[in-house]
Amino acid sequence: MAIPVLILGDSGSGKSTSLRNFQSNEIGIINVSGKPLPFRSKLNTIKTDNYMTVETVMKKAKVKSIAIDDAQYLMANEFMHNAKVNGFQKFTDIALNFWTLVQLTINELPDDMIVYFLSHLERDGDGREKMKTIGRMLDEKITVEGMFTIVLKSISHDGKYFFRTHTNGNDTVKSPMEMFSADEIENDLKMVDETIREYYNIGGKKE
Repeated sequence: MAIPVLILGDSGSGKSTSLRNFQSNEIGIINVSGKPLPFRSKLNTIKTDNYMTVETVMKKAKVKSIAIDDAQYLMANEFMHNAKVNGFQKFTDIALNFWTLVQLTINELPDDMIVYFLSHLERDGDGREKMKTIGRMLDEKITVEGMFTIVLKSISHDGKYFFRTHTNGNDTVKSPMEMFSADEIENDLKMVDETIREYYNIGGKKE
């Protein structure tokens, strides 16, 4: 059972930049939106928004960490590819495909693998935040964040970038007890990866 981790944040809040400290033999990046990384890098990257390709890459990966960036475009691109298709079936397909991908992560990938779903967030009329999705099925029937034990939010203030580790009451941020002592940590996904591995005893910080 691999560990899915959800990283939420507005555009430009540091989600992709948080990958900067990984080495090429430590993580593979599935680039859904096709945009260049916001830092100089030799990280292994594949550009695709095709679910079958994504699943094949994940199953065959030799690295222990994978980042899907930006994951919400799997849904958005599928919607746009089928924009002229009438009816609600396309929304059911969009929800099912994304749910299936998370379930594959949980049930079919190795126990020592971590998959990071980097995604934009959206706010309702009351200011409550959640992952940006397409249609209502994932929100009303599933609740995407409910499939994740760890949900972090990328934020910035005073020209610096951070991950928020605990909810502020209006978002879906969460992490296991005692995994992170601070409400805000540096937006370094490599450090987060080491912390998660140490917490679950799947190969943590090197001495």
